[in-house]
Amino acid sequence: MASITVKVGSSVGLHARPATTISQRAAELKTQVTLSLPGGEPVEADSALLVMTLGATHGDEVVVSSDDEAAAQIIADLVAADLDA
Repeated sequence: MASITVKVGSSVGLHARPATTISQRAAELKTQVTLSLPGGEPVEADSALLVMTLGATHGDEVVVSSDDEAAAQIIADLVAADLDA
């Protein structure tokens, strides 16, 4: 399983807008992708509500995991991007 640790790039963290963008893209992928805070329980990336429950703020580290390394990288890039811009 591929795991990539990235820092949240959105200025206000993984709130509604970034969580929705991430979950919509994750839902398009043909594999499961999860997000977690280091040492925390993983949540499915294709659920905006679950992504928001992480409570991740700007600069927090998030672990993106998937059996598909390319899918993990796609979601990791979104987590690291400033989706509020």
